[in-house]
Amino acid sequence: MVACTQPRRVAAMSVSRRVAEEMDVTIGEEVGYSIRFEDCSSHKTVLKYLTDGMLLREAMADPLLERYKVIVLDEAHERTLATDVLFGLLKEVLKNRPDLKLVVMSATLEAEKFQTYFSGAPLMKVPGRLHPVEIFYTQEPERDYLEAAIRTVVQIHMCEPAGDILVFLTGEEEIEDACRKINKEINNMGDQVGPVKVVPLYSTLPPAMQQKIFEPAPAPSREGGPAGRKIVVSTNIAETSLTIDGIVYVIDPGFSKQKVYNPRIRVESLLVSPISKASAHQRAGRAGRTQPGKCFRLYTEKSFNDDLQPQTYPEILRSNLANTVLTLKKLGIDDLVHFDFMDPPAPETLMRALEVLNYLGALDDDGNLTPLGETMSEFPLDPQMSKMLVISPKYNCSNEILSISAMLSEL
Repeated sequence: MVACTQPRRVAAMSVSRRVAEEMDVTIGEEVGYSIRFEDCSSHKTVLKYLTDGMLLREAMADPLLERYKVIVLDEAHERTLATDVLFGLLKEVLKNRPDLKLVVMSATLEAEKFQTYFSGAPLMKVPGRLHPVEIFYTQEPERDYLEAAIRTVVQIHMCEPAGDILVFLTGEEEIEDACRKINKEINNMGDQVGPVKVVPLYSTLPPAMQQKIFEPAPAPSREGGPAGRKIVVSTNIAETSLTIDGIVYVIDPGFSKQKVYNPRIRVESLLVSPISKASAHQRAGRAGRTQPGKCFRLYTEKSFNDDLQPQTYPEILRSNLANTVLTLKKLGIDDLVHFDFMDPPAPETLMRALEVLNYLGALDDDGNLTPLGETMSEFPLDPQMSKMLVISPKYNCSNEILSISAMLSEL
């Protein structure tokens, strides 16, 4: 079987459906997908798309991943926590399984760094067939990128030829607010402009709602009237893997929410931060998938050249590693300091993670996994929540803790 990982669930689902369609097979048979809470694969499946986190969980039950002959790590430039751990794990697996083929794919990869890490692996470049994308910058920095994004959507709808719009914003609240305001502004214009379908996209949206981004733009409200337009307002979930037919215009304010962890006070938070140049290129590329497009960057060209980092900072260097350490311990990796991370995390971050796990009773004083730790590692949750769930029957509060854990965890 061939496994192909994607960093996001919506990408794993949409890419697998597209491949099944191209191969003229039923999804879930020869081509399938596996994401959290949903496994659409069978004994017939030969090509399976899954999130990087799902492959990591499969490795906990089958450390050599013997069911797979080929593993493709797609969108490797995103450097998610799970992908970085998979790099180190698969590098070890390859030593014990010379028959396994590993393919690392990306559109904006630091190729030399990856080649060095994987012991001089061969590099193959596949030329893309992107259409040209015209880039526009603002003359002055925008005071309020949300208002600027809404204003740009309205201007495009009034002045530009037919074509759908993709707007990048940072989170659910901001996106829902923007959708309401865009609908209100355009509806107030009446029949002088075409109808719009404004569609939100973020990770906690139910899968059925996420699929609405693939629906066509509305028809003109009257015969011979102005064309309808679809407007997708999304987090960086739409930055990679997804091709939304009809997107001609991209609006990029230059921000996304990124996880930041302070090991000293043990607090992890999501902060709105500037994106990298690699992310900006990916966003612009969304406009040129099916026809020539335009990308409106709501920041100056000087900011792009001087202020944005070349690549996205790896998640492993800015995250709480307690769950990662628990996973590695479950996989039998005890020497964490010498585990082959592509970008090793700070020793202090690892020490704090070990301290937390010892305090929770998941590790003993020698750093070995306890029976409680074995059970906790089975949950795709932060260790604190896993511990709460495991011991809740003792305190006769399982129903309450289940509800609290469901509310606190990312769906």
